[in-house]
Amino acid sequence: MKVFKNFKDYSSQKPLALSLGMFDGVHLGHKSIIDELIKVGTENNLETAILTFWPHPRFVFNPNEDLKLLNTVDEKKDLMEKYSIDHLFLKEFDEEFRNLTGEEFVRQILIDKLNVKYLIIGYDHSFGKNKSGNFELLQKLSKELDFDVEQMEAINIHENNISSTKVRNALLAGNIKEANEMLGYSYSVSGTVVHGKKIGRTIGYPTANIETESIKLLPKKGAYIVEAEVKGQQYKGMLSIGTNPTVNGEKLTVEVYILDFDGDIYDEKITVRFRDFLHDEIKFEGLEKLIERLDEDKRLTREFQF
Repeated sequence: MKVFKNFKDYSSQKPLALSLGMFDGVHLGHKSIIDELIKVGTENNLETAILTFWPHPRFVFNPNEDLKLLNTVDEKKDLMEKYSIDHLFLKEFDEEFRNLTGEEFVRQILIDKLNVKYLIIGYDHSFGKNKSGNFELLQKLSKELDFDVEQMEAINIHENNISSTKVRNALLAGNIKEANEMLGYSYSVSGTVVHGKKIGRTIGYPTANIETESIKLLPKKGAYIVEAEVKGQQYKGMLSIGTNPTVNGEKLTVEVYILDFDGDIYDEKITVRFRDFLHDEIKFEGLEKLIERLDEDKRLTREFQF
């Protein structure tokens, strides 16, 4: 997969089958679009491409909004790579781009610069200034500009449409299994292991403090069963998101206790994949009660079937 941050670096002899959107989370709804894209590309001898934006347009239109994303830009690239897409366009959502009308975007970008011959959009997708671009506009322009357009239906789980917003809401409610079901994979958080207060060491539960990207959505405060990937190896783990209220902590931290692991991993990159929710953040009366709960969480984690 070739990645482009602007269109002038792109050139190809072959026309494209393309889909556009944020693809935050690259969930099962997105997967259905990508599957169709690859099928169409194969049948029509077209190269395949995804056009998405970085940063998220909502950061531009609502700079004060505290929006968190399901994927960092690197995670999005990695997920797209798995689907064997030929090209990924990570277009900056700048002033010039945001002022293109839907029709200007189709003519100037999709047709003139990218030579799109087949366009696939999601069931609720709009684009261009003031959301002036939609499926109806694409149908009208497709005849004049000689391209095909297809609008995908929503993908449902338990009679609910899958969307990035619904995945975010599930994670913020601690509904890990529901979120993972919509994603089609286990939600993950990656970061560098940094030094913390090292209180866990004193009670027999040394944890790795993970410094995550500020843009990345964290599930609700609480304790979780996770799969931790360290130096290419997988381990069961208990992860805590919170402020450590039992010891009067104030800063939000992400800490993981890795079962059956003993090693120095400071400054190492670590990835944790969320498997289940254990309980909300609790302020215990003292360390003894905290240890009792950790012992129980460890038992549940060890018994959990990955």
